[in-house]
Amino acid sequence: MEMERKNLDCRLEIKAVDEEAMTFEGYGAVFGNMDSTGDVILKGAFAETLAEAKTTGEWPALLAQHGGWEAASNMPLGAWMEMREDDHGLFVVGKFADTPRGQEAYTLLKMKPRPAITGLSIGYTPIEWENRSKPEDPRRKLKKVKLWEVSLVTFPANPKARVLAVKSGNVAEMEEELAAIFRRNIKLLKGV
Repeated sequence: MEMERKNLDCRLEIKAVDEEAMTFEGYGAVFGNMDSTGDVILKGAFAETLAEAKTTGEWPALLAQHGGWEAASNMPLGAWMEMREDDHGLFVVGKFADTPRGQEAYTLLKMKPRPAITGLSIGYTPIEWENRSKPEDPRRKLKKVKLWEVSLVTFPANPKARVLAVKSGNVAEMEEELAAIFRRNIKLLKGV
């Protein structure tokens, strides 16, 4: 018996969505696990900062490597478009500025075969915490913090705080990615 083959005529039109250009998402902090400094952040720790940001419109900064002492290193890479707590941690959606520093950070996240940088880390002031009571406990359990910034970093204190997805808004890149997915699925259908 010969396999029947049908020609597929798939037309796909993609339009760039400017709001998604150079955006990324991930977790700036993860709840319940100890970071390299011995701290554990508890759910609810960011609630006050997030409520204040929504009220005032003044959000924590999006920096690289927590900034530094020079003015240029404290220049933001872009802006946080969304921040919220969920059961996992502090979920963030950022948008890089169309500046040399924003372009550089975006390029590092989009590198192939793997991103050059994916870590996220927070800069904060502890407000309310519980100190360890036994040597095996975390140094501190952070119950409430004032969040100043979330940075794209090479070495996050919490190894679970990572960028999970990067969006380009670039039509050519999206078409290329969809074409690759289409080719893989055709091979699967053909049994190749």
